[in-house]
Amino acid sequence: MVAALGDALLGADKFPAVVTDVEALIDAEVSDKKGASGLALKGGYSAVKKVGPSIVPGAVEGLLPEFVEKIQPFWQEFGGNGSFADFLVAREDQVADALLGVTDERIAGSSKSAVKKVYDTLRPSAKKHVAEALPRLGELIQKHAG
Repeated sequence: MVAALGDALLGADKFPAVVTDVEALIDAEVSDKKGASGLALKGGYSAVKKVGPSIVPGAVEGLLPEFVEKIQPFWQEFGGNGSFADFLVAREDQVADALLGVTDERIAGSSKSAVKKVYDTLRPSAKKHVAEALPRLGELIQKHAG
């Protein structure tokens, strides 16, 4: 039986390490982007960090419970056999849509116009970027929950 991800990732003893690892994952994914879309993503990410250095850590902390909730059904289906990264990649459309649903809802309710503007600019390519991050995300989850 696979444990609930909320217990494994959101408990007071694990949450700080998970947040740190998620921030490192985001930084690594942004850093790896190439070409014109990569430049746009890097510029947008840099702009958000300049608007407020606490935005990214705050967003990770605030969104993590909802992301974990969206990933839980995939984790249950996975059942602990093999690589969770490979499992997520094989279902990249479903997983990316589930995760982006969280940020879409959150941005829609945000009062921060600068953040909304950057998100709206980057959103058309977001699914591709989320899909590309799934190997690292799967490894991160399996590391903390496996």
